[in-house]
Amino acid sequence: MLASWSFLLTCYWLFLPHFSVNLEVMQRKLTKKVLLGNLPVGGGSPVTVQSMTNTDTGDIDATVGQIHRLQQAGCEIVRVAVPDQAAAKALSEIKQQIAIPLVADIHFDYRLALSAVEAGVDKLRINPGNIGSRERIEAVVKAASERKIPIRIGVNSGSLEKELLQKYGWPTAEAMVESALRHVSLFEELGFEEIVISLKSSDVPVSIRAYELISEKVNYPLHVGITEAGTLKPGAIRSAVGIGAVLAQGIGDTIRVSLTSDPIEEVKVGFEILKSLGLRQRGPTVISCPTCGRAQIDVIRLTEEVERRVKNLEKPVKIAVMGCVVNGPGEAREADFGIAGGKGEGLIFKQGKVIKKVKENQLVDALLKEIEGK
Repeated sequence: MLASWSFLLTCYWLFLPHFSVNLEVMQRKLTKKVLLGNLPVGGGSPVTVQSMTNTDTGDIDATVGQIHRLQQAGCEIVRVAVPDQAAAKALSEIKQQIAIPLVADIHFDYRLALSAVEAGVDKLRINPGNIGSRERIEAVVKAASERKIPIRIGVNSGSLEKELLQKYGWPTAEAMVESALRHVSLFEELGFEEIVISLKSSDVPVSIRAYELISEKVNYPLHVGITEAGTLKPGAIRSAVGIGAVLAQGIGDTIRVSLTSDPIEEVKVGFEILKSLGLRQRGPTVISCPTCGRAQIDVIRLTEEVERRVKNLEKPVKIAVMGCVVNGPGEAREADFGIAGGKGEGLIFKQGKVIKKVKENQLVDALLKEIEGK
């Protein structure tokens, strides 16, 4: 039986039309490099994945604990809310207990930004729509400049300046870009160029357009995201569409997936987006067929079990779980490891070659043994 399977697969590969796949590396826009501590953002550096804690920042133990879990999941930059002086006072201790760059998220009270700078954070995020007067912004920029701390100009469609809303009628991409450019101009006037820019809307097309426009006008690194994207499933989809569409144009240097969920899920989705575009590799990529009437194994159960059992693997392997011989052989050949189903049984592949045939209830165990090299 194994011989007949192998013959079928050999024929499939021999007569499969060979087509040329464009494997050219995506041409990313080369932006200015900004350092968050020792971590570069922009300047051709890998696109980084970041998240934001949802703890009370003043609760140091809870915040540090969550940051450690985020880092373990792959988070490379973490942002914390600083709504009051209690949170600002906690920043120094939090910074001492973590190993990834710490970003202070500041709204309304510029004095909190000054406190965050004093605490030694690695970056500030301020919102031009609510930070206050020019004098207050100048004070923040001066303090950040003295400590060589970058600032993200974080424009959000929900908090644009009133005059821009009156000018454009609603939070358009053009309004968001004008808001960002106003503050870029002010920062540059003050001799400050350690700038990162974001323009976030919950409207996916508006966000995409805003990033396209700003990319044409500045050379600063861009933080890409879709704000208020929603709960895990719809939020992941909206983020993948919006962030993916921007990144696919070579625009963007760091991303945050905003989900109404555990922040660790933001990191997972972020890496999946980057992996899908070939921009980063971290951990396994599991591909599987959508199932149909041809499948004679339980593809859904098998795939879910494979995902569960490989989720903590760090090596970037591609794993295929396929239900039949129509697409299975080709997909398995593209993967590092794979399953191609038969009737209550299946083949285990490694680097495109058939390794063994086993019963359905042994498929996942056999696959994991090959992946783990046992």
